[in-house]
Amino acid sequence: MTAYAFPTGTILGYPRIGRRRELKRAVEAFWAGSIHADELEQRSFELRAATRERLAALGLGRDDSSIPESFSYYDQVLDAAVAVGAVPERFRHLLAADGSVDLATYFTIARGVGDDAPLEMTKWFDSNYHYLVPEVGPDTDFALHAERILGEFAEARAAGFLTRPVVVGPVTFLLLAKPADGAPDGFRPIDRLGDLVPVYAELLEELAEAGAEWVQFDEPALVSESIDEPRDRVIDAIGAAYDALGAAGPRPAIFVAAPYGALDEALPALAATPVEAIGFDLVRGSLPEQLDPATSESLAAKTLVAGVIDGHNIWRGDLAAAFERAEALRAFSGAVAVSSSTSLLHVPHDVDDETELDARLVGWLAFADQKVAQVAVLARGLVEGRAAIEEELAAASAALADRSTAPGVRVPTVRDRLAALADGDFSRAAYAERVAAQEALALPELPTTTIGSFPQTTDIRRARAGLLNGSLSDDEYRALMREEIERVVRLQEEIGLDVLVHGEPERNDMVQYFAELLDGFAVTKHGWVQSYGSRCTRPSILWGDVSRPAPMTVEWSTYAQSLTEKPVKGMLTGPVTILAWSFVRDDQPLGDTARQVALALRDEIADLEGAGIRVIQVDEPALRELLPLKRRDQTTYLDWSVGSFRLATGGAASATQVHTHLCYSEFGVVIDAIRNLDADVTSIEAARSRMEVVDDLATSGFDHGIGPGVYDIHSPRVPSAAEVQTLLERAVAEIPASRLWVNPDCGLKTRGYAETVESLEHILEATRAVRARLAAPALVE
Repeated sequence: MTAYAFPTGTILGYPRIGRRRELKRAVEAFWAGSIHADELEQRSFELRAATRERLAALGLGRDDSSIPESFSYYDQVLDAAVAVGAVPERFRHLLAADGSVDLATYFTIARGVGDDAPLEMTKWFDSNYHYLVPEVGPDTDFALHAERILGEFAEARAAGFLTRPVVVGPVTFLLLAKPADGAPDGFRPIDRLGDLVPVYAELLEELAEAGAEWVQFDEPALVSESIDEPRDRVIDAIGAAYDALGAAGPRPAIFVAAPYGALDEALPALAATPVEAIGFDLVRGSLPEQLDPATSESLAAKTLVAGVIDGHNIWRGDLAAAFERAEALRAFSGAVAVSSSTSLLHVPHDVDDETELDARLVGWLAFADQKVAQVAVLARGLVEGRAAIEEELAAASAALADRSTAPGVRVPTVRDRLAALADGDFSRAAYAERVAAQEALALPELPTTTIGSFPQTTDIRRARAGLLNGSLSDDEYRALMREEIERVVRLQEEIGLDVLVHGEPERNDMVQYFAELLDGFAVTKHGWVQSYGSRCTRPSILWGDVSRPAPMTVEWSTYAQSLTEKPVKGMLTGPVTILAWSFVRDDQPLGDTARQVALALRDEIADLEGAGIRVIQVDEPALRELLPLKRRDQTTYLDWSVGSFRLATGGAASATQVHTHLCYSEFGVVIDAIRNLDADVTSIEAARSRMEVVDDLATSGFDHGIGPGVYDIHSPRVPSAAEVQTLLERAVAEIPASRLWVNPDCGLKTRGYAETVESLEHILEATRAVRARLAAPALVE
């Protein structure tokens, strides 16, 4: 093949939702039927064109493969599944005659329809992005359907750009997949690697014919030790896949990107293959200090791409240190380039849009556009020498120095309180004692509840906007929120739920709401990032020491409790999740920051108890998400993450029932940590994975209250009562009914009221049926 030079500066991917969430709005309009597929295609075409022009303006090349083609309508793993023909059998009747997938079918696979459940969803490594889990079985008929990959590359060529197609690599694709329904015991999707690689080879040939010089295969699974596959088998798969792809016929040069950590022992295997470039995450990992001679020799023949600009956080960072890390790679290869450490899909578009942020804080930040510009600066330094970029390096260093001395970054009273903590602050009374004290709640067997939020209607959003723009007074806004809370309480009573919630109408987001009320945080106006599909979040910025100046939730919870005799849950977001779903300061250990947040929540719990709230939920859906990918780092993480939750809840009385909630992750690896949280009740995602988690719960000896979800709220499907009953019966078969709760997978904020009410009614119908069966006397032969 022709040897093409790799660009000196690049990024691994760029936000695809649009600077003002244009893609989100277009996709949701298509789902609603207000635009047709051709209009969605046109809007997406315009968004991709604007992205290429923006990246070129920021310093990436138009004709050197430095701009990645990383667009997706919903999810990059779903894109790969469609491209290789891994469509579940239940959706195959929707395929075109040639096996291709149109937009309507693509979104149906993602979201489900009728009785056909969508692909399972879980977290993308240790990020807050959710990917769709492919289903692969022994009979999955892999076949190339790369129309979109080829079409977007051709679209760029027509506009004068030579871009770099980005595809999830074959090893990561199979390692992230789950066995398809009907697969035999012991089958693993990675067993099909030999059948899948020829499809990737065919893709390479078609891209070469189209004129692509480089292709990027994303292989983050190579750095992870949290994947349920023996590490030696993963390493064998690397060699098998990339030896074969490297030997393929006419093809572009191959760039393998391995973000989110160090390649460690996977590096020699990858280096020994014929790939032309390897990307290293030098923010989360590093090259081994000592490499064996064979690996060093192999690396010398490749372009080494230094991922030194943090794609996972928004701090401007130490640009001089980043340049030194990139320069250090010259000891291994004469061909060195710089890039972002990960795709920039994890950060917002442009900090210059944030005109309402404090100007001093803005000087410490870099969003996607600023990170692209940083890559361009470092690339120029690699070519022209450090002296050519000394001014930019000095400016970044000055921003770091300013940040370290700014008021609020270090607050003595906060640090003194942390220093005074004792072991007793991290624990409550024994669980058995708490169970006895909580009998006063008088709950039935299989108590029903929801996770917290109810649908955020147009009226709620309009009221919040009115408060912000001044068209509503604070008193008028509070009156509207009270009306909504009363409506939600009455609705839950009518449906028959046992433990109620106030619905959270006053909350824009489960983290941002608290960030706006805690010292040490800032919030953005346009800092949106993609969470999954069309769902976007606006992570807050945790920049300084954290404290609580005043109660945050007591007013709303006590008002809701005044409306009913049933217990109403006080609703808080836990310290780990507040960190995970914010952009967190990187100048101190995460555990220190988590304990600061925990103390603020501890004060809030005390105030809720003082106001008569008897059930308090402290949500930790991100507990599994932040688990480090390297085993060597996991014990430290679990110690501080569990400890921060216990610090937040450790002051609660025995009679106060403490709940927590976890969602969308593989739980088996953190089941001990979930137990160690010592919550009285844990609700957990389980519907989309069809109650797989109950096996882990049963075998682990988990002995606290548990509520595996029976309603997948991330899909518009309304589960039938029979479907819910089937899930509940499976749970009852593994978990004693005395400890089992019944609830949806997650909050209901994103759903509409009609589907919510019908789904909850089905949950109550199924629960009553299971209660009746359990109460019926056993038949005696």
